[in-house]
Order: sequence, then structure tokens, then C-alpha cells
Amino acid sequence: MTTAADIMHPGAQWIPATQTLDRAAELMARLNVGALPISDKNERLCGIVTDRDIVVQCVAKGRDPSAMTCGDLAKGTPRWIDADAGVDEILAEMESHQIRRLPVIRNKKLVGMISEADLAKHLSEEQIADFVEKVYAGS
Repeated sequence: MTTAADIMHPGAQWIPATQTLDRAAELMARLNVGALPISDKNERLCGIVTDRDIVVQCVAKGRDPSAMTCGDLAKGTPRWIDADAGVDEILAEMESHQIRRLPVIRNKKLVGMISEADLAKHLSEEQIADFVEKVYAGS
């Protein structure tokens, strides 16, 4: 059985909720990623910040990314998947919440991220088409 650990991009990195958005953007650029999981003081997932979030919720509103924190953007219940979860569980989580990136957790620690690109490498064309239809239908 293919698991989240098989599909994920390993080596994902947290950004603390207290870190500013300009620092998050710098880290994204350095890692060449478009999203970072946000951790609370106990290194537990409390959200995800994306490059789009920084632009739309901070810069476009005239706010200062050096004064606004990642925690300011961490809203709602963060979604994640266990490293041992199967493909059906991964797709169900991403499709039902219409999300494009999913942190992978093992023993309460971040071990990777699953993105659309990761799915494309491991799923059939039919599975990818179904995923795209469900995730983007409400966008």
C-alpha cells in the first residue's frame, strides 16, 4: 500500500507562529516552496502560511509583513495526515477541505508535505483528474 510517507516531499520545515511574514517569505524563497506549516510554541501544527496568504492578506491590505506574524494568519483547524495513511485517506482529506498542500505528521512531528506535484508523481491520471475536479470545483 502506498502511504503518505511514500508520496510526501520529505524535509518540510516549520515556521514558528511568532515569526514575521517577511521572514516566512524569505524562508519560502530559500526552500523554493509556496507554503510553510506554522508551529506553536510546542512545535504542534497550528496552521499553514502560503505565499498567496502573504500577498492577499498582508501586502494587498497595506499591512507591514515585518510586523505581521505567521500566527496572525493561522485561522481555523489545520489539516494534516499521518505518515502511514493510505492514498484514499490523503485524497479524502485534501478533496473534502479543498486544499492543495497537506502536512505529513509522524509521532506528533512534521516529517513532510504533500503537494499537487507529489500527487502527480504517484497517482493515475484518473485519480489526478478526480482530485483536480474536486479541489478546484469550489475555487
